[in-house]
Amino acid sequence: MKRFCSIMSQLLQIFPRAEFEEEVRKTKAERHARGFESRDHFVAMLYCQLGDAQSLREIEGGLASCEGRLEQWGIKAPKKSTLAYANEHRPWELYRNLYYRTFERCRAELGLKTKFRFSNRLLSIDSSVLTLCLEIFPWAKWSRQKGAVKLHVTLDHAGYMPEAIVLTTGKYSELTVARRRRYERGTILVMDRGFVHFGWFHRLNEDGVWFVTRAKKGMSYQVVESKPIVTGTVVTSDERIRLVSGTGGKAYPDILRLVTIKTAEGETLQFLTNNMTLAASTIAEIYKDRWQIETFFKLIKQNLRIKSFIGTSANAVWTQIWTALIAMLVIKYLQLKARYGWSFSNLVYFLRMNLLVYRDLWAWLDNPFTPEPSETPPPQLVLAWAN
Repeated sequence: MKRFCSIMSQLLQIFPRAEFEEEVRKTKAERHARGFESRDHFVAMLYCQLGDAQSLREIEGGLASCEGRLEQWGIKAPKKSTLAYANEHRPWELYRNLYYRTFERCRAELGLKTKFRFSNRLLSIDSSVLTLCLEIFPWAKWSRQKGAVKLHVTLDHAGYMPEAIVLTTGKYSELTVARRRRYERGTILVMDRGFVHFGWFHRLNEDGVWFVTRAKKGMSYQVVESKPIVTGTVVTSDERIRLVSGTGGKAYPDILRLVTIKTAEGETLQFLTNNMTLAASTIAEIYKDRWQIETFFKLIKQNLRIKSFIGTSANAVWTQIWTALIAMLVIKYLQLKARYGWSFSNLVYFLRMNLLVYRDLWAWLDNPFTPEPSETPPPQLVLAWAN
């Protein structure tokens, strides 16, 4: 019978030490180490997420109680004061870089595709606000009485994993962050009405990027052409339009496409896009799939330590959020690799229960409720008296 280390030890093997040390050197993360290595810090913060530790004391106690298992993990249990100092001073960019390196490796290994037939890359963009107490986090001032940080996410629909993340304080709008980025030609970008900016849309169109969004109410336009509608679908109209308002017409002088559908509940929805080739029903399905980014925000807030923080400085908050995102990435990777039909929340729950169990991680993922075969003891030798 094969022997295995703990499931936590096997999870840490997803992060090759050579890659980790390379990022440590790039970010100079050992500058203020004080004997507490970056790898130890990362494992402690990952344990905070996967073990649902709610304070520095719980991280310290949880790791210290692991006894000999920490030797398998290759770390030492930190004191809470040491961990607090590292959260405040070790550059959070180390964990951001580690996230992107791990994401690229996981995406290449899984070879994921979207559920749509077209080969274009499909991305959704949105942001979510994490409110903070202004007295404790004065650097995150959002209004007179509140503080906040914003999580700006670009979700890749091939696997529904974030391929780009920007963390800001609450005063930065999602549109400001989105306009700073360039996208590959042929990308389909899905967003809600909060991102409607015709000047930006014109730049996307010039760059060869398709966009799909909801049309704002009261938008002034002129119908240039109406396309025939396929009967039996939710689509009620498929029009080519031109903006006629002064600001909109100048900002986006080209032709736009307006697709109108009627849902099963009787609600009328209008979608605005610059893609003229995809079927109107496909445009509606693309926007419907945008709901996955809302699901992502819901899952990470409900299952990981991202709404309450164990440090009050900006660096500590950024560090905790990036390690939460790394934990989310690992869980999504396991979910997609497993043959068992895990939901995200169930996988998080059962991982927490089995972090210190000695069992093959991949066999457990495929058959979580099947016990391992017990080791058969060797046959007893028969002793006989010599004549």
